[in-house]
Order: sequence, then C-alpha cells, then structure tokens
Amino acid sequence: MSTILDDLAKIKAVDKYDMCSIMLKLPEICEDAIKRAERLIIPNEVKITDDLTITYKKPKKILVVGMGGSAIGGDLLKDWLRETLSIPIDVCREYNLPAYADEETLVLVSSYSGNTEETLSMFLEALEKRCMTLSITSNGSLLDFNETLNLPFVKLPTGYPPRSAIPYLFFPLVTSLKKLGILSGVDDEIRETITVLKQVREEIKPENPALQNISKQIANGVQGSIPFICGSGFYRSIALRIKTQFNENGKTPAKSETFPELNHNETVGWTGLRELTKNFSVILIRDTQETLEISTRIDVTRKLVFDSGAKNVLEIYARGIAKLARLFSVMYIGDFASVYLGVLYGLDPTPVKIIDELKLQLSKRVNKAEELKNKFRDMLSN
Repeated sequence: MSTILDDLAKIKAVDKYDMCSIMLKLPEICEDAIKRAERLIIPNEVKITDDLTITYKKPKKILVVGMGGSAIGGDLLKDWLRETLSIPIDVCREYNLPAYADEETLVLVSSYSGNTEETLSMFLEALEKRCMTLSITSNGSLLDFNETLNLPFVKLPTGYPPRSAIPYLFFPLVTSLKKLGILSGVDDEIRETITVLKQVREEIKPENPALQNISKQIANGVQGSIPFICGSGFYRSIALRIKTQFNENGKTPAKSETFPELNHNETVGWTGLRELTKNFSVILIRDTQETLEISTRIDVTRKLVFDSGAKNVLEIYARGIAKLARLFSVMYIGDFASVYLGVLYGLDPTPVKIIDELKLQLSKRVNKAEELKNKFRDMLSN
C-alpha cells in the first residue's frame, strides 16, 4: 500500500487547487444549500409574452435537465424517491426535451455555471412547451434569462467545480418539491444525512492514515487499473457518481453497472480473456439493509466472477439508517477516493483541461451559445 496518501505535504503539493479542502466542507455546503433553497418563492404564474404564460401547480411529471455534475443531483433525487413518490421523475441529458413534456411537467433546470448549452436549449424549449420551469444556477445566461422573465430560481454561490457543488445541485430540488406540496416528512432524514456526513468526514479526511481510511484504501486498491463500480437498487446513481468522479478527479477511465441487470450481460464479459479483466478493479457498493436476493447476487457474483477476474475487489458499506444518509455516505467515500487517486497519479484533481478545450473547439465550429441568446431575444420580441 502506497504511503503517499499519509504524507499531507505530498497531498498538498499535488492538490494545488485544494480540492481536499472543498471536499471537507461537504456537510456545511449541505447546510448552506438548504438555507439558500428555503428562500425560493414559487409564483402562481409567470407571463412570458402576451401569448405565453407559465402556470405553476402540482405537476404530473418531473424532469430534471442538465449535464455532467449538474445533472447527477437529478439521478440522486430519482433513486431516493423511487419507492415513495408517485409522480415519475426522469433525468434528461440532451439538447431537447422528451415529447411528453408539457404544461403538466415540472422542469427542474440544473446548470451550475449557467452557460451549459444543452441545458439552455432544454430550458428554452420548456418555456415554449409551457412547462413549469424552476432553475438552479450560480451565474451565466441561465441566471440572466430567469431574472429577465421573473421566473423562480435558486441562486448558488460561484467558485466551485460543478462536481463538488453536488449539495447545491441536489437540495434545491428537494425544496422545490416540498414547496409545491408533493414531498413532505423528509426533514429528519436530511438532518441525519448531515450528521452522518460529519461522522464519515472524520474517517476519510487526509489526516486519517490509510489503515483506518476507507477512501485511501479504495484509491490504493484501484491504482494502476480501471475502476468498475457496481451498485444495486437506489445505489445506481451513486455508482454513476463515483464513476464520473474517478473520471474527473482521478483522471482515469472508469465504468459503472447495477445489480441485478449486470448479471444478465456484464457477467458474461468476465468469462473471457483474463488479460483484459485483470485491468479492472471492482468496487462493490454494499448495504446492511440489502434484500436477501441482492445480497446473494453480489456475494455469488463476487466469488464466481470478480475475485478471479479482477485486479482487486473492494467494498464500500453505507453508513446511516435512512436512505438519504446511506446514499450520501457512500458518495462521500467515493468522492474522496477519486481525489486520492488523482494524488497517487501525481495529477491535480481539480483542472479538467480536456473539457475546457472541447468547449473551446465546439464554440469555434458551432456557436450554440449565441444561437440560444438570439432565440431568447426572438421569443420575447414575438
């Protein structure tokens, strides 16, 4: 096991933008996100033009629209409420909304920067379809559009990498549903979540040595291989979240899958060439409240497939009692593991230069941002 992660000076030397410090503030960011969201006021209606009015009422469908770190809050919301909320929730990562979006649909528009072109495109389409729009952003065109139209939105603080602003992109979604009268009785669950996060922080903080630090153990275990995160049930979104965190913070390819579906396809791929499967390290998300069916599937799959085929097999057990605390506890462990992996590779976890370069090249070839601004101006002038 590498000792680099127990050397605070070496961590700081690599983590130049201090992602660790941001990660350590997660419980407090949750508290601030809740306070900011509570200021939200949802009107009865908003007149966009003489021929276009948005009416706010109890929705029959919910769409969370966004990309990357701004969209993952929607996945968490969907998985958390899957067994308790009777209104369907979907997450859309596209340029366009699904055909069923209409005036009975609540469209929760999530863009931390406020300039994500796919999200802005869906926002404008939501207005055209008379969807009930509610935005979450810190800046950019999305903030300008909402302020111009007096539409409801939650204003976030600037200065965070979107992936580290997950509480700001999740708790306003929860508050929106509460204010619309379609979600209640979750305050105790939210309080437990913050308490559990503070407890987990003591275990995974940089000062805690690897022998007692599950996040450092995960990073050491997957070093030199491709992380493969497997969840089950409502941990589907957490498996995806950890996968994307390894991509951005750890600067490494990664993948995620979900039980029981992976037993119907993925499992067979591991019966082929060992020189391929040995390039993967498997991370199994576990929960003491797993059903017998799921627990058995994970145990049998580990024994028959992963133990003999992967470089390493590791497990993350959820902490807490209520579902939300368990979700966030696993996410927190995985998030820190991805930062530690970046440190092990000598790569600053914060910069995402290839995404910045991609956006630059796209803007040179297709100026979608200007096109959307023109569309907004045309909408108001008609």
